Amino acid sequence: MTSRTPIPDIVTLHVPFRVVKRGGRKEMQLSDGVKQPHRTDSTLVKALARAFRWKRMLESGKFMTMAELAEHEGIASSYMTRVLRLTLLAPDIVESILDGTQGPEVTLAGLLKGMPLVWDRREGRLD
Repeated sequence: MTSRTPIPDIVTLHVPFRVVKRGGRKEMQLSDGVKQPHRTDSTLVKALARAFRWKRMLESGKFMTMAELAEHEGIASSYMTRVLRLTLLAPDIVESILDGTQGPEVTLAGLLKGMPLVWDRREGRLD
């Protein structure tokens, strides 16, 4: 462009992306092949922290049952049971969640629904 080239009224820019739900919020995900910054899912990280905290509290002997601990924390014992399952995740998956490198398919809602019996550990993601 030179100083004499007219500036167009409309410029169209095409950016391929899709909107995905992640941790209860919507997020823009760029198309494959485009390097994306790592973003930690704060909802998922918070749930992991709670799960490991509750596990330590149960192992310490201060609370004898999950129902006792759930009452102390002011939450439903069924919710606590589902969140405590996060402590059973493979270490590489926990690490990828903390680093923000887990795939978009790894969400708290998905993990609380149920976990597969076999992990694909080669790629550090869920099957």
